[in-house]
Amino acid sequence: MRRFRLLGRTGAAWMAAAWLVTLAGCGQPSSDAPAGTSTEPATAPKLVIAVIPKGTSHLFWQSVHAGALTAAKELGVEINWNGPPTETMKEQQISIVHDFIVKQVDGIVLAPQDQEALVGVVEDANNAGIPVVIFDSGINTGNYVSFVATDNYKGGVAAAEKMGELLQGQGSLIITKVDPGSNSTLERERGFEETLKQKFPGIRIVDAQFGYSDRERSRAVTEDMLAKHPDVQAIFGPNESSTSGALLALQAIDQAGKKFFVGFDSAPQLIDALRKKEIHALVLQNPFKMGYESVKAIVSHLQGQDVPKRIDTGVYLITPDNMDEPENQKLLSPDLSILQEG
Repeated sequence: MRRFRLLGRTGAAWMAAAWLVTLAGCGQPSSDAPAGTSTEPATAPKLVIAVIPKGTSHLFWQSVHAGALTAAKELGVEINWNGPPTETMKEQQISIVHDFIVKQVDGIVLAPQDQEALVGVVEDANNAGIPVVIFDSGINTGNYVSFVATDNYKGGVAAAEKMGELLQGQGSLIITKVDPGSNSTLERERGFEETLKQKFPGIRIVDAQFGYSDRERSRAVTEDMLAKHPDVQAIFGPNESSTSGALLALQAIDQAGKKFFVGFDSAPQLIDALRKKEIHALVLQNPFKMGYESVKAIVSHLQGQDVPKRIDTGVYLITPDNMDEPENQKLLSPDLSILQEG
């Protein structure tokens, strides 16, 4: 339905252009044209793409925004960026998607906070004729054009392999989990746990609690686990909020750097901790590429091109030893200057 309306506007523009050419008499201006009347062909309106992240405050989402804007600039489309302030506001994210459906944007790019709770609104978009690209985190429906994301299970595997190396195959650890409804982090946790079980049976997970995508809550549950298991040797955090919360908990009891710590994602405080070896490894995604490829995918679809159902944006293991390599620096500290333009 939506694409038919778009094509209708485009077709009307071309008809208007053809009519103007006819009036011009094979390129000669008409002496009867009113003064100030333009004889230039009408241009088709820009495609309007809504990009809806899980949250807007973290560096990760700012980098996604920069990638989306870069793609929009290259492709000549308009981006409407809007998301909840934090990743704990499912109802607000649903409301934002509904607002864009009412505004009849040409396409939606969505990072769902919850793999089940956002299904209904994605179906609503499809019923309104508005195609959807899902990015960052999966959803329990197949009614989308493409899924653009890290291979999150593979990211969990990479974290487990590094943890196995640090612990030399023996020891105990805790996991500061994220959210039971977040597909991306559930996949990281599953990849981590299954890899430890298969490759490092001498490593025991003695406790795991959810921080619900909130830094302070992640700190609190980590403090609780550390109090229960003071001799635990290692910690895993599957995203930025869990990693930051766990770091604060370790720093508060002077244990940062004294327990092995593998986390996920980048933020200034995490980069600083990595340099100080308070964090021993960070598994990074490429959020700039995620935003860029998502916008590119929805525009290609709207232009009638085939789009892959799955686009993998990569997994990168960053340690104190390789963090200063140029390519890794781009991932740790992305260029966000495009956000300041215009």
